[in-house]
Amino acid sequence: MAILDVTDATFEKEVLQSPLPVLIDLHADWCAPCKQLKPIVAQVAEELAGKIRVVAIDVDHNPRIAESFRVQSIPMLVLVYEGAVAGHLMGLVEKKAILDLVKPVLPKSVAEMAPKELAQLLATHRVVPVDVREAGAFNRYRIPHAQNIPADVLVTRASELAPTDGRVRVLYGRSTDEAKSLAETLRTNGVDVAFLQGGFLHWEADGFEIERGN
Repeated sequence: MAILDVTDATFEKEVLQSPLPVLIDLHADWCAPCKQLKPIVAQVAEELAGKIRVVAIDVDHNPRIAESFRVQSIPMLVLVYEGAVAGHLMGLVEKKAILDLVKPVLPKSVAEMAPKELAQLLATHRVVPVDVREAGAFNRYRIPHAQNIPADVLVTRASELAPTDGRVRVLYGRSTDEAKSLAETLRTNGVDVAFLQGGFLHWEADGFEIERGN
């Protein structure tokens, strides 16, 4: 994804009116740390293409923008969401810091389900939790009414996840990552599943019911 150069003249259209969150890289040609940060910002732009817009602004050539953000040192990264500043970072920062900055404003996956939402749907029998952990962990404790299909065999047993009874299958593991990756793979193959935000750890931490034993 290319990083768009924005000027005083195009700022309102490209940033304030953007339908996506905008990460602004404020820099100058003479700034060595800015040059070091540039490829890191480019990596973020590539990874989050379609989820955020990344723009670059030369503060020397665009004084109105520099003044509006009260730029006193560069590099400076500013996150704009729905036309307002949602956060910023100063200096040469790591990629993780940038990802942490933009994470709260990224669009939620259509397959992601919060623990509270899952609990509400469970109460009305509209979902089936699918535990992708190994059998031992499942047998010790689990979300009520869950079925166990371990991650290593889940894709080969995908036919069992088809919502023939009208109930959506919601995958969960210990945390988010494993179930999310499996859900994305299955959805790519036409299997309509969701995954639990934060996994079992989030469910337990939020105080929702846990089923124990066989």
